[in-house]
Amino acid sequence: MDIRKLFKSFRYAFQGVLHAFREQNFRFHVLVAIMVISAGWLTGLSQTEWFVIIIVIAIMLTLEMLNTAIERVVDLATSEIHPLAKQSKDLAAGAVLVFACASAIIGILIFLPKWMNLLT
Repeated sequence: MDIRKLFKSFRYAFQGVLHAFREQNFRFHVLVAIMVISAGWLTGLSQTEWFVIIIVIAIMLTLEMLNTAIERVVDLATSEIHPLAKQSKDLAAGAVLVFACASAIIGILIFLPKWMNLLT
């Protein structure tokens, strides 16, 4: 195992995360993740609930990064407006939207019963 190659690959991955932070949508998802983690801490989530929340956040951020990567590759492949290029970008953005909606539903299913119990 070449340890230098291993460290280089981690450096490249870290650079990818830094590139993601330049994207407005990624920063928005990070902000929402911080709010959800804060709400979870204040609400007192169980270990299983934390597991679900962390997985959902990780998938959401990963999807946003993949969406950005697809957009960049499409932009690199063609500078003209092409229907397939648009479809590719729209599909990637749609995948993020679908998971964002599912994430919101998961959040409601986890948080709402706990908050309702606080009111009673």
